[in-house]
Amino acid sequence: MRVMFATSEAYPLAKTGGLADVSRSLPAALQRLGADIRVVMPAYPRAVLQLREPRIAARLKSVMGVSDGLIIAGMFPDCDLQVFLISSASLFGRAGGLYQDDEGRDWPDNGLRFAFLSRVAADIALGRTEIGWQPELVHANDWHTGLLPLFLAEENGPRPRTVFTTHNMAFQGSFAPDEVPQLPVKDGYDIEFYGRLSYLKAGLAYADYVTTVSPTYAREILTPEYGFGLEGVLQMRGEKFSGILNGIDEDLWNPASDPFLITNYRVGDMAGKRLCKQALQEELELPVPGDVPVIGFVSRLTDQKMADTLLDAVPWICEQNVQLAVVGEGERAIEGALKEAEARHPEKISVTIGYDEPLAHKLQAGSDILLAPARFEPCGLTQLYALRYGTLPVVRRTGGLADTVVDANNQSISDRTASGFIFNEPSAESMISALSRALALYRDPLHWRLLQLQAMTRRFGWDTSAAAYMALYEEGAANKAGGEHADAARRAAG
Repeated sequence: MRVMFATSEAYPLAKTGGLADVSRSLPAALQRLGADIRVVMPAYPRAVLQLREPRIAARLKSVMGVSDGLIIAGMFPDCDLQVFLISSASLFGRAGGLYQDDEGRDWPDNGLRFAFLSRVAADIALGRTEIGWQPELVHANDWHTGLLPLFLAEENGPRPRTVFTTHNMAFQGSFAPDEVPQLPVKDGYDIEFYGRLSYLKAGLAYADYVTTVSPTYAREILTPEYGFGLEGVLQMRGEKFSGILNGIDEDLWNPASDPFLITNYRVGDMAGKRLCKQALQEELELPVPGDVPVIGFVSRLTDQKMADTLLDAVPWICEQNVQLAVVGEGERAIEGALKEAEARHPEKISVTIGYDEPLAHKLQAGSDILLAPARFEPCGLTQLYALRYGTLPVVRRTGGLADTVVDANNQSISDRTASGFIFNEPSAESMISALSRALALYRDPLHWRLLQLQAMTRRFGWDTSAAAYMALYEEGAANKAGGEHADAARRAAG
């Protein structure tokens, strides 16, 4: 089956978060299942520079008023995945972040940038470019490609079926109509949301199938608490909406072969983990005392990830015989407060602002405990990496965190299913209680090692989830009744 996988980022070409990891590892898993899959994403400068065998596949005529468009074909630098980079120097060829400038402000033309991405991807899907390849199924991801299912649903003739995955309902791609005057929406199609245009709503309403990234999050976002105002659109999708748990690339995230580690280790030979811990402490300029547990936190520094709650817990953490290693970036106030805490307690706290892929691997291997809380979490990948590396996660019971971590209580420890520590309330007190339980078990080396081994033997590769996506693709490709869906989609959006 020919599948287009449309995304705004994919590791290692460009990455700000977990979407990039999924956009590399899921297509690779689908390819192993026999899909002829091509990733479609923007031609950021860093992506173009990393491309293997790059070539200009097509020069585009003016699209939405953008006259410098190209399609650049090539290969991922680290695997045999094919990619089409949608190029416009005026939209994507700029210094700074993927979505924000160096000061953390959203690019003012994001509405046009990602409408252009979706429009060109739709033209590829409809065979209107010169690249010589056309998909049978289009899989769009998050608000950045939310207009892609809409553009295809507006077609009266034959078109590929569409799957849209929402990775986080909090990010909706909301723009004032006058910010994207180039975006006419045909009569009968509604993407208005409180007076603005919602690209996320477009994907949720007009894709043939909608998925999200864990079963628990799929249930949560049908409610006002987690649906961010769009729960009604999802409720209208009925059986066309489902949750498929994300996986991880077990080759990229493997302590037995990870090239970023000073030494490797595996189940049955854990000696290398202690050396990784010492190397992490030395790199972060933390003391290397006796057996002091290291608590890692590698995440966006935002309210969603409870980084503000981490700040509330810092005084308690500093009273314990532990070290805290933080890697991430996000809200400037939280970044500043964490750096101030580091300055006051340099022997206890290390804070690295920014995302560093090698350091993220080293932190997973060198930490004893991974603190990965969230007020809401569609799936989460860091806790899955932690399990793989024998670093026991402390998480809140929500979304994919609830689906992937088994709390260490008397029953689960007895039946050997425990793999981490779960708390319920989004508060410092609840988080500290879970950390206290983790630290108490850490002081019992026999039970701690048993939990580590149980965590490391759990499997969260893509095989099962990729098979579920393939089944969905095959169902969609077999359904050629476009008009029936268009009518249902109009009702869902209206």
